[in-house]
Amino acid sequence: MKGAAFSFGAAPFAGFGSQAGAGAELPAGDGSRVSYSRSLPVKVDTDVFIAGGGSAGVAAAVAARAAGARVFLAEGFTCFGGMGTAARVPVFMQWGDGTRDLACGFGTRFRDRLQKAGAMVRGAFDFEAVKREYDAVMAESGADFVFQTRVVDVVREGDAIRYAVVAAPSGIWAVRAKAFIDATGNGDLAVQAGVPFEKGDASGHMMPASLLSAWCGVDWSRWEKERPKSPQPFGAELARAAADGVFKEPDLHMTGLYRFPDGYATANIGHVFDLDGTDERSLTKGYIRGRESMKEYERYFREYVKCGLENIRLVETAAMMGVRETRRIMGDYVMTLDDYMKRAVFPDEIGRYAYPIDIHPSSADKDAYEKHREEFDRLYRYKKGESYGIPYRILCAKGVKNLLVAGRCVSTDQKVQASIRVMPACYIMGQAAGMAAALAADGSGDVHRVDIRALQRKLKSFGAYLPNSSDAVVR
Repeated sequence: MKGAAFSFGAAPFAGFGSQAGAGAELPAGDGSRVSYSRSLPVKVDTDVFIAGGGSAGVAAAVAARAAGARVFLAEGFTCFGGMGTAARVPVFMQWGDGTRDLACGFGTRFRDRLQKAGAMVRGAFDFEAVKREYDAVMAESGADFVFQTRVVDVVREGDAIRYAVVAAPSGIWAVRAKAFIDATGNGDLAVQAGVPFEKGDASGHMMPASLLSAWCGVDWSRWEKERPKSPQPFGAELARAAADGVFKEPDLHMTGLYRFPDGYATANIGHVFDLDGTDERSLTKGYIRGRESMKEYERYFREYVKCGLENIRLVETAAMMGVRETRRIMGDYVMTLDDYMKRAVFPDEIGRYAYPIDIHPSSADKDAYEKHREEFDRLYRYKKGESYGIPYRILCAKGVKNLLVAGRCVSTDQKVQASIRVMPACYIMGQAAGMAAALAADGSGDVHRVDIRALQRKLKSFGAYLPNSSDAVVR
């Protein structure tokens, strides 16, 4: 009941420090520990609680509300959209398989809404317009939500979560729910619940992050006439600039600038290597290095590329780091490269997707960059019309009865994560998690025992693309 309280103390959490991931990531300090106890107010009592309001979290909230559930979403930042807004990632990546849309349902409806609002410009999007449209979609859905509120712990009884503990400007308080969805990107809620996870490759190396940026002063007319005749026109002079010592850490991977009117541009350029997005000290170093590198790029564009970039000026860097990879929360099934290569079909399919395996090089080394291009452009790329199935089981957190995960931290290996991590795929997974959580909350409360056929029917009525839902055969 709203306004109730429960006791928050050492005893209910005594075993958490030994579970996979919990406690192990705390900085060593002097090795001391502290125990404390307090009573927290239960401010929200709901059917479905969602941690995180990025693309997966918003899709989950809208879908769960459409299924009739009461929904409460806590977003740690100041807006919805996550990587696409706060981190300034300017493009969605592909929506389909080259012949048809795959991110159907919430995804395509939201894209159409942005186009109607004039928020899509030459494939990129207007961040502020996207924020406003997310706000409107959430308000229209009837879901309850708050910003600047982060999950910091859970109260778990046996194999089920009973409460999420959140930290907000008003203090620390709790949410009681029947079903929980972790859409944090880092798997924060799942880790607090003791769910095992993996990070990176066999050696623990993760993809680098990028601190994205906005620019002004570009003469786009000159650029169109004079730009270098190169597959990477914005990166055509990188090697020469690196040889001249322009960059503290040379990086051959150049995505480039996204064009907007009036000389404005957004950019996904540069990498912050050796960054762990689940470690605050690593993130702190990364932000400092990322901001420093933008002045290097400003000099590079002005003095080396030119062609209308002589007066380019950095406007801002993103408030949130563009993190591509952290934890992968283990589920009832781990989707692997073999599934990707087989273009797999699953009996519990909740969608299909087709983005290439896009693992950014873990260092600025030329060989690492060439390996990335080989994998992305040739080795793993699909033909038009090909796609892989996304099984519901990768959303079901291992060992926890009422927890689903949606977004980049679902249960896959590193290769598949590099494909499924982008926004259209997050919409697909988010809407499935929302529908499933609503079904579980209205039934046994067990997300692992949701009727797959009932879930698939609801998803299809919501607009999802599920060509294999009635007679799927695993191959």
